[in-house]
Amino acid sequence: MHVAAPVFEHHRDPLGVGESAPRLSWTVTTDLPGWRQRAYEIELSDGPASGRVESAESVLVPWPFAPLGSRERRGARVRVHGADGSASGWSPWSWVEAGLLDPADWRARAAAPPPELLGVPDGPALLLRRDFTVRGPVERARLYVTAHGLHETEINGSVVGDDVLAPGWTSYGHRLRYRTHDVTALLREGRNAIGATLADGWYRGRIGFRGGKTDVYGDRTALIAQLEIAYADGTTDVVVTDGTWRCGRGPVTATGLYDGEKHDARLLPSGWSRPGFDDAAWPAADALAHDPALLVAPTGPPVRRIETLAPVEVLTGPAGETILDFGQNIAGRLRIRVQGPAGHTVTLRHAEVLENGALALRPLRQAAALDQYTLRGDAEPETWEPRFTVHGFRYAQIDGWPGDLHPASGVVAVVCHTDMRPTGEFDCSDPLLNRLHDNVRWSMRGNYVDLPTDCPQRDERLGWTGDIQVFAPTAAFLYDCAGPLSSWLADLAADQAEQGTVPHYVPWVGLLFDTVPAAAWGDAAVLVPWTLYQRFGDLGPLRRQYPSMKAWVDQVAGLAGDGHLWDTGFQFGDWLDPAAPPDDPGRARTDHALVATAYHARSAGVLADAAALLGHSGDAARYAALAAEVREAFRREFVTPSGRLACDTQTAYALALAFDLLDGQEQRERAGRRLVELVAADGHRIGTGFVGTPLVCDALCSVGAYDTAYALLLQRTCPSWLYPVTMGATTVWERWDSLLPDGTVNPGEMTSFNHYALGAVADWLHRTVAGLAPAAPGYRRLRVAPRPGGDLTRASARLDTPYGPASVSWTRQGGTLTVTATVPPGTVAEVDLPGAAPREVGSGTHAFTTTM
Repeated sequence: MHVAAPVFEHHRDPLGVGESAPRLSWTVTTDLPGWRQRAYEIELSDGPASGRVESAESVLVPWPFAPLGSRERRGARVRVHGADGSASGWSPWSWVEAGLLDPADWRARAAAPPPELLGVPDGPALLLRRDFTVRGPVERARLYVTAHGLHETEINGSVVGDDVLAPGWTSYGHRLRYRTHDVTALLREGRNAIGATLADGWYRGRIGFRGGKTDVYGDRTALIAQLEIAYADGTTDVVVTDGTWRCGRGPVTATGLYDGEKHDARLLPSGWSRPGFDDAAWPAADALAHDPALLVAPTGPPVRRIETLAPVEVLTGPAGETILDFGQNIAGRLRIRVQGPAGHTVTLRHAEVLENGALALRPLRQAAALDQYTLRGDAEPETWEPRFTVHGFRYAQIDGWPGDLHPASGVVAVVCHTDMRPTGEFDCSDPLLNRLHDNVRWSMRGNYVDLPTDCPQRDERLGWTGDIQVFAPTAAFLYDCAGPLSSWLADLAADQAEQGTVPHYVPWVGLLFDTVPAAAWGDAAVLVPWTLYQRFGDLGPLRRQYPSMKAWVDQVAGLAGDGHLWDTGFQFGDWLDPAAPPDDPGRARTDHALVATAYHARSAGVLADAAALLGHSGDAARYAALAAEVREAFRREFVTPSGRLACDTQTAYALALAFDLLDGQEQRERAGRRLVELVAADGHRIGTGFVGTPLVCDALCSVGAYDTAYALLLQRTCPSWLYPVTMGATTVWERWDSLLPDGTVNPGEMTSFNHYALGAVADWLHRTVAGLAPAAPGYRRLRVAPRPGGDLTRASARLDTPYGPASVSWTRQGGTLTVTATVPPGTVAEVDLPGAAPREVGSGTHAFTTTM
């Protein structure tokens, strides 16, 4: 029996955590079938021990010791005892170190370049630096750093950390993340230097569509850095940002998240971040005040360079232009290795698709997505990658390359996104369905560049609440996104409190419309925390978000009034219903009031369940009664006694069935038959938008219509999930027909080729096609219930649950179904197979055979 090193909260790198009492989780590997934990022991590196604790808990176990203080570092290890009397050895040590937990710990000011150096927003990136002295042997050195803007920090000429677009985007007026870096190895006795390149980013640069806004959070960028050096003799020094830092111009002459980056290598001051550089001509930074109470440690990993892709093909455009195809639509940028004369400029343009052989730039709207590199003219090849921008692209046009372009050695695409741990896999016998699932994963990767966005390519890239609300169950299977989503939810609650409602996207930036309540979008305040609880077994998000959840449901209840129908005000409705015209994506066939009232019932019911879990019994009763009243109002307004809906659409029936809004079995059966009829009448093609798409297959299966669900899933004619795959898609599209059958781009203004919302069907692939689902929060109980269909002969899913790896795989031959399931130690599984009585099994690997 082996116990893995414990994990602190959801941290992969627990350096500089913001929790003074971080919860602990561990997994057990054992060959003992049916093993269950009876007790555990936790020991710290400095001696404290919990002793034997009689408990089966192993996920997010409360910290049993004195809280950590700022900067405190401690190791922890665990051993467990089984209900069968078995005992493990001690796990390996895990180490956690607290960040700066008290605002009073911060001595750094905000070092801001003087106004005369700043250009217009998305202008040059500026350099800041200072020298300092290290007095003797260093035992430990930590850099606590963030920025008003984006920063890349260096010590003695070496870049600190591997973050990209640091510190990321939060609702800066409420929360600004800092990161802790171990820089011990970068220091040396004697003279040292620290420097940073500072760009506008989301803080000051352009954000949003139709021109967007600039200076959203302020008109001055600034670095906030605190370098703490602990010497071997027990003394310490602290180097902070203040008015002693000097500022200058660098090689980045312009940089913006949408428009790209311009870099003139001739302008790089040699040795600027090394000691002894002559900065006497550089003006001093302004030491500005900032509120250290806004500074928070991260709850998840940063954006990093995840992998590189080489071109798969070199194409020639209609005007003779050189276009590289990287074979995959990504979020990232190019890295080039080029040699040529000084002053020569190479231009890089990006696009997701080609139209008539050329880059399709119209879907980018007002995002230039153009990078330029002006060569220094070295005797050796120069390597360059932009640092403060990111693009959504598969194709890149290379203009001005000196000499012959050799893509294999000269250009690679660098994939950039939040460095979340992959957790879930899916595979089946249909190559197109596998490609669809790959596309869903790539769309999540492309749309989690620090926060869950709608798209990575055009002048938008906003944290739309509706998109992640429908996609969160899929996201929680594919990646360990609990930490990153918890951070985003904190911003949601903060912006909600300031705006008086849940904004359409978070962080909120006022653009063309006001913040008004909208169903399915605002319901993210309730349903995303609930998903985190269901999939990760974590009550923390529910506890932290509970005031936000209540505020949303109470607000909607007030709008619905005594009649409990939400039938007033703006709604997105079933956004991008395939019947909606290209220029009016909100013109859906499903009544907006039906969608809004259905979601009101759903969120009120979830809130009642959350209140009960958190011990708020009065709230639990009140919101359960509200949910019942809204369901009754829904039936009065939209459901005939026999179960037919006033709005005769796939989405309407999917909502009514999936959200349990019907009265009794007779109504459900009638509604189910009608949904089957509608899907068949549409030729088993999609008839749903953002709201109905995640629910329609589950709704069909809930009334036993598995054949219809599979016919819908495996349809290849537009609109369908597989139509984009047949058209060569490598990510999920925003529209069912973003690319028309003739290869031209949909004329609609909103035509993204990387939008994960419609990929929410992947959650159904995991739970129903493969048959791996949670039966209790955090997969403490699993449900093994595959439902083979269509022409699939096999399918499988694997998931790293909080308790360890779980998997289900099946094959079908003739009328025989063979299923293999792996159940993690400490859990049980409900096994429900076609043609067999349900049963329960303990941990271990189990094989089953049944006749279908």
